[in-house]
Amino acid sequence: MSDTQFDARERQDPALREQDLFARLPDLIAHAVAKSPGWASHLAGHDPAIVTGRKALAGLPVLRKSDLMEKQRANPPFGGFLAGDLAGAARVFMSPGPIWEPQAPGLDPWNGARSLFAAGIRKGDVVLNAFSYHLTPGGFILDQGAIALGCTVFPAGVGNSDTQVEAIEVLKPTAFVGTPDYLKVLLDRGREQGKDVSSIKKALVSGGALFPSLRQEYEDQGITVGQCYATADLGVIAYETGARDGMVVNEDYIVEIVRPGTGEPVPDGEVGELVVTNFNSLYPLIRFATGDLSRIVPGQSACGRTNMRLAGWMGRADQRTKVKGMFVDPAQVAQIVAAHPEVGKARLAVSRQGETDAMTLTVETEVTGNGLSERIAATLRDVTRLKGEVLLVPPGDLPNDGKVIADEREYG
Repeated sequence: MSDTQFDARERQDPALREQDLFARLPDLIAHAVAKSPGWASHLAGHDPAIVTGRKALAGLPVLRKSDLMEKQRANPPFGGFLAGDLAGAARVFMSPGPIWEPQAPGLDPWNGARSLFAAGIRKGDVVLNAFSYHLTPGGFILDQGAIALGCTVFPAGVGNSDTQVEAIEVLKPTAFVGTPDYLKVLLDRGREQGKDVSSIKKALVSGGALFPSLRQEYEDQGITVGQCYATADLGVIAYETGARDGMVVNEDYIVEIVRPGTGEPVPDGEVGELVVTNFNSLYPLIRFATGDLSRIVPGQSACGRTNMRLAGWMGRADQRTKVKGMFVDPAQVAQIVAAHPEVGKARLAVSRQGETDAMTLTVETEVTGNGLSERIAATLRDVTRLKGEVLLVPPGDLPNDGKVIADEREYG
């Protein structure tokens, strides 16, 4: 590791990287099929030995998150997709859905250290980690990466802003990891309280969009902010560099962009669904469809890294969306409706209020009182773990367009 690159692989010839990945892939697939009944069933009739290039890989079926959730419900906890014994997992997590995820052994199982390095974070930095450590792997993904990089981590988690501000003044962390808007919450709160929160000079954010206005606000305060794209299932798939010219795909992942709802790769530059193959021997994911939209940025990054670049997160291929770093699913909206017989139909709108995400649940009902909106708001909070406003409208007021979740945020 030098001061300018995490390792030499970041700048290797792209053809050699591709050759190496596809030389390793047949063994990974064979291992998955041999060790996990889920993969044996999903890939039945496919010969792992011939999957030595992208065309052959595209011939394998995709595994969608919704399908994995169904399989996990039918055969808990992992749907038969764990390639080994549960004793081989360092931790087990339960993300909203619910969906179960195992943590593979190793110091940096989600490949987070490289993205932290690209954000300017170095050995010896004190990192305030404001991702959730509760039930989901969110907080652990970059926690493990930071430790692997040689950093000291303060596991702040989500909420308790006043306590976090106090910790910033005492510990003087040099770096922050968390959702894009929560850093602003802490900085604003610190200034309101007259606390010294000036130690933070760099940040790596994920779990939401870093809007240009917010990035500029941080830069005006002397804070350099990078982004990474990560999922609980796969870890850090891509990350931003100082060149700010897209997100470089992390090493040890094969990324495809396919036409949404299919497994068919689209031409480079066309927006489609992000499909990822990892090399996690305990929990291999082969052509895993994330449900996120992105596109390949042509050429190589000006920073010198040679891997494929993505344009970043460009929305959802389905209506499942991310709010303040947490996924909200149409099934959760249905759960809220089912809990209130007075409600006939509902639609969740996600917008921005200043520099933070906001949710408004519009429900059709003939009831206008009896504390219905407050009760629905409480259910919304219980089901999604997020606060939102509730708007009551007469039956027939919502559009008949099949939308359950409408993302009204603008992405620059």
